[in-house]
Amino acid sequence: MPLLAARYAHTNLIAENWQELAAFYETVFGCQPVPPVRDFRGPQLEAGTGVPGAALRGAHLRLPGHGEQGPTLEIFEYNPLENRARTAPNRPGFGHIAFEVPDVEAARAVVLAEGGHALGEVVTLQTATGARVTWAYVTDPECNIIELQQWS
Repeated sequence: MPLLAARYAHTNLIAENWQELAAFYETVFGCQPVPPVRDFRGPQLEAGTGVPGAALRGAHLRLPGHGEQGPTLEIFEYNPLENRARTAPNRPGFGHIAFEVPDVEAARAVVLAEGGHALGEVVTLQTATGARVTWAYVTDPECNIIELQQWS
């Protein structure tokens, strides 16, 4: 039994341009905006984040495949914004977000056409149970890692 009664709510991405990044996830993956646009600043935000002078603006996007009450991707733009470390799939911390797609090669081509970047090749692995997964790592236009996967 878990120590806390918990339910998954959202994953947050900090963007250089929240509107452009949100548009990418809406266009490519069919994520749906969940109004209102968030716009926070002031002493409570500073206290909660530990960032002096913090201000943030952004939105939640409903992730596809889980209905109207499904989890969201929260995309915020901070002011001030720290410099980004180089993207790497083996960096500790948040690794990637994964989307199951019907055709990994085709999905990869769409991501690249919409401003994303390739990190590796499309590969197929067989699990210990005999299932096969075809997958590839790509990034969104701001270099956040996305896994595209297809199970068979």
